[in-house]
Amino acid sequence: MKQMSEKGDKFNSKKKTKENLEQVEVKSEKNNEESAIEVEKELLVEDKDSEETVQETEAEVNFEQKFNELNDKYIRLSAEFDNFRRRSLKEKMELIKSAGEDILVNLLPVMDNFERALKSIEANETAGNEAIREGIELIYTNFKDFLAQRGVKEIKATGEDFDTDHHEAITKIPAPEESLKGKVVDVIEKGYLLHDKVIRFAKVVIGE
Repeated sequence: MKQMSEKGDKFNSKKKTKENLEQVEVKSEKNNEESAIEVEKELLVEDKDSEETVQETEAEVNFEQKFNELNDKYIRLSAEFDNFRRRSLKEKMELIKSAGEDILVNLLPVMDNFERALKSIEANETAGNEAIREGIELIYTNFKDFLAQRGVKEIKATGEDFDTDHHEAITKIPAPEESLKGKVVDVIEKGYLLHDKVIRFAKVVIGE
């Protein structure tokens, strides 16, 4: 009986050991599965973080490109507006300077007639013509001052080098002096500037 009891104890001990080993294996497998799951979760989190980082980097790059594009557009628009403003101011100044140009141009023949009248009186001066000459000179002077106040001035011609920007050659004649070759020796009709713009070219005779 005693031997059978011992055998039964040994059997039960082996059974318990086996059960313990099985429990350990189950726990180990369970732990391994849990570890694998944790690792997989960590990998998923890392992948997600990595993906979010890539997306953030792409977003930053896109934002920088968009910023550069908008900045370039702003710079170009600002430059275009500045050019437009300068051009508008220039055109406005030119309009102010040339205001009434047509009227002033049409008044130039009146100046010519005054000068012809004075030359005619001087060439045929008599005692009775003196008062007439003084009257014409007074009107001529006032008229000349009126034009000068509006920016009209006479173009220098006699004795000056021929300048196609201001002079119009009517004819050429032998120069009375060597120093007058290529220069204006006579003026057929005076030329005028309105500020710096030619409103009538001086019609001249050139020495050769």
